Amino acid sequence: MRILVYDTTLRDGTQHEGVSLSVEDKLKITQRLDELGVDYIEGGWPGSNPKDMDYFDRVRYVTLKHARVTAFGSTRRAHTPVEEDPQIQLLVDAETPAIAIFGKSSDLHVEHVLRTTLDENLHMIADTVRYLKGRGREVVYDAEHFFDGYKRNPNYALATIQAAADAGADVVVLCDTNGGCLPWEIETIFDVVKERLPGTPLGIHTHDDAGCGVANTLAAVRRGAVHVQGTVNGYGERVGNANLCTVLPNLQLKWGYEVLAPGALARLTELSRYVAETANMAHDPRLPYVGSAAFTHKGGTHVTAIMRVEESYQHIDPGLVGNQKRVVVSELSGQGNIRYKAEEFGLNVNGHPGVKQVLQRVKELENQGFSFEGAEASVELMLRRTEPGYSRPFELVDFTVVVEHRESRGIQAQALVKVKVGGETMLTAAEGNGPVNALDAALRKALLPHFPSLDDMRLTDYKVRILDSHAATGATTRVLLDSTNGERVWTTVGASTNIIDASWQALADSFEYALVCAQQPVLA
Repeated sequence: MRILVYDTTLRDGTQHEGVSLSVEDKLKITQRLDELGVDYIEGGWPGSNPKDMDYFDRVRYVTLKHARVTAFGSTRRAHTPVEEDPQIQLLVDAETPAIAIFGKSSDLHVEHVLRTTLDENLHMIADTVRYLKGRGREVVYDAEHFFDGYKRNPNYALATIQAAADAGADVVVLCDTNGGCLPWEIETIFDVVKERLPGTPLGIHTHDDAGCGVANTLAAVRRGAVHVQGTVNGYGERVGNANLCTVLPNLQLKWGYEVLAPGALARLTELSRYVAETANMAHDPRLPYVGSAAFTHKGGTHVTAIMRVEESYQHIDPGLVGNQKRVVVSELSGQGNIRYKAEEFGLNVNGHPGVKQVLQRVKELENQGFSFEGAEASVELMLRRTEPGYSRPFELVDFTVVVEHRESRGIQAQALVKVKVGGETMLTAAEGNGPVNALDAALRKALLPHFPSLDDMRLTDYKVRILDSHAATGATTRVLLDSTNGERVWTTVGASTNIIDASWQALADSFEYALVCAQQPVLA
């Protein structure tokens, strides 16, 4: 059975707090959605702002392979002939093959928001749908607040969608606009609507305010919906909309519905991350199917199991949605975690005592405040240090950091670092805008003559977390450093009651990784 996919990321999704898309952003996302194979792309509301009007002016020149771009708007104004309503004319002028119209289903909204009569609202719905159908458009009718309206006044809510269907709407979409319904309510009301409109295709549009957006969408499909609406990553007003990145694989992989073309789901994770990046939003690692943590394994028992049989702790093959499994190292790890990471790093330590040594060391350090889940470079270094014949490229003798406040220069930091490289000991000093910057500069100054490749390395992020805030200024501090050489990115960790010491641990590991590991080829 075919389920039509209607994406409203470019309209409803932009109501998400913190999301603002330029016209260029919207055009790029339009092309990505079309490549995925969605059926409808709701581009915006032409009558609401100049940006959306510009989008519709430009998108008509974009060649799409599959999707139908859809303009969104409301029914005509009360007591206004539909052909004289400027908002309706802007919808027509958008020249999209499909138009989505929302109308009021709840007597509360008709009488207290629109401030018109119940009869006039029925005429507004019918007149608008009939007019747009007469202009040759496919009409998607969104019955706004339908479920809440049905609970208040079922006869009137049903009359509104009857008016849309009788006027020729191609699909009637029932909307849980406030996102407060539960799945069994969706199913019960859908059964009533199917009986009232037996020949009309039905759709579903849900919000996630009660945490049931996806479940309510699936419940509607279970009761006969053939058109599902939602957004990429669940972006939307308040809590958000039903997340298509969850809905689509559930429909296709779990139920076997025909949703996207064969193989298209394998691009879902890439699309999810692309939209997040374009919207300047951090990609939620805990998103089902597409999040970086969706197939991440931490517990030692779990890792041992998936190394033998992957489906033992995975509900699908991650590759089906373009994701991949990950194993992280922590105090909960077993030897399987370490072996898995060793293979991932291109090392062969099966049967080597280094596995037990590193596992024990990880557990000891995490008890002291380290965290290795996000600092895999430090884990790789520990593994490499257990290899026979491994020699650290440099060795710290000591360091001194001084931070001064001078009236003429303000805050100034100076670092003095003594390190050994081979049989040579070097003492270097450098200034910086802070103690970590000064340490970085001094260490770099000492090592560059011996390791010119460090010239390409730079620190890109510095994160500090206080672990036991009750200890106030004496608390243990964890430091995570992100570094890159332009080709690879890595993270190292340090922890101490002294923030400078914690920073040095992470800094020293970062330089050692740059010299030993970052030169290794990246495994496919």
